[in-house]
Amino acid sequence: MVVASENSENPPDRVDREVQVYSYYRDAELHASSLIYRLLRVLKDDEAQLLLSEHLSDETAHAWQWTERIKELGRVPTPITDGYQVQIAKRAGVPRKPLDLLALTVVVEQRALERYREHLKREGVPERTLEVLRSVSKDEDWHIDWVNKKAREIATAEGSPELYDQAIDRYRAIDREVWAEFKDVERSWLEAL
Repeated sequence: MVVASENSENPPDRVDREVQVYSYYRDAELHASSLIYRLLRVLKDDEAQLLLSEHLSDETAHAWQWTERIKELGRVPTPITDGYQVQIAKRAGVPRKPLDLLALTVVVEQRALERYREHLKREGVPERTLEVLRSVSKDEDWHIDWVNKKAREIATAEGSPELYDQAIDRYRAIDREVWAEFKDVERSWLEAL
């Protein structure tokens, strides 16, 4: 459903910026879905399969919420070829070990939550966008918590709890490097809204 009044009240540049930001959020959620799907193929225990299925459902729902928001503005998502998660993958490679996949999941979920919380604090955010931000944010804490617990459980069972901490540190370093490149661009888009 296109909301004509919202589209007509916003200058085209603002709508373009909104679509750009929401497309980046959507892209991150789609890439997170792919990461969770990889975990579904690696972690075979019953509890992990249930939690990962719910988590995957959340990620795809988040991508759809951003898609809907873009549609409400009378637009389609902008293709993103160089987003945050693509840049993470370029630097980190494709993790294959369960602990690495879990650590990367925690780091990217934390970044998503930080981005959403920062956006929520901005003034003048359209109410409909606030609704989407609140909705997607409420799931992120749950995602981070259960993945952290599962990773610690696996590391402890393997007799090397420090391996998970090392993986987290490695992916956080990569995240900081990538985010240093993205944050100013994304902040400028948000400030133009």
